[in-house]
Amino acid sequence: MTDLALHVRDHLVLSGCALALALLAGLPLGALLARLAGSREALLAAINAARVIPSLAVLALMLPLVGVGFTPALCALVLLAIPPIAITTDIALRGVPAATVEAARGLGMSPRQIRARVQWPLALPVVFAGVRTATVEVIASATLAAFIGGGGLGEYIVNGFAAGDVPQQLEGAISVAALTLAADAILGALERRLSHGSQPLRGSPAT
Repeated sequence: MTDLALHVRDHLVLSGCALALALLAGLPLGALLARLAGSREALLAAINAARVIPSLAVLALMLPLVGVGFTPALCALVLLAIPPIAITTDIALRGVPAATVEAARGLGMSPRQIRARVQWPLALPVVFAGVRTATVEVIASATLAAFIGGGGLGEYIVNGFAAGDVPQQLEGAISVAALTLAADAILGALERRLSHGSQPLRGSPAT
């Protein structure tokens, strides 16, 4: 395996792990937001505030807690990815028409069936748009992991700056840009398929 391939692999592993953890936290958080009433605005404001913190600042905050390397980079990227996933999940679930939910309830569906067969299928395209946004942000921001020994394609940029090696810097920057554009194109195609193929009320409700 070439040096570039190894760095691409490390970059994708770091990004993939961060996105997986962000999904595990962001989807339930978004679902909770959609069901809250009084405290929803305060929690949403806190999540939005987290979005404006620069990624490099989050990395710096992780250093005293978990040191250098893969772990602080992972933590920073997870914190970066949670807000777009949680916010779009909240928006998507709250955007499901009340009339559709009432129709499902009239068909005899339980609250769990309504969530699984009506609300989530209808919300899925919008939720996936948040996942797409988070993916692009994570792949691009994973470049900063190299500043704290987290590996990935950012090492080309950091080492290139240190050595004054412009071709090396360009190799890293172009590789990250290519990965980001490829991920966005693939997820964009999947998002369009989800938007056209969502049919939440198919079949009869279980009794």
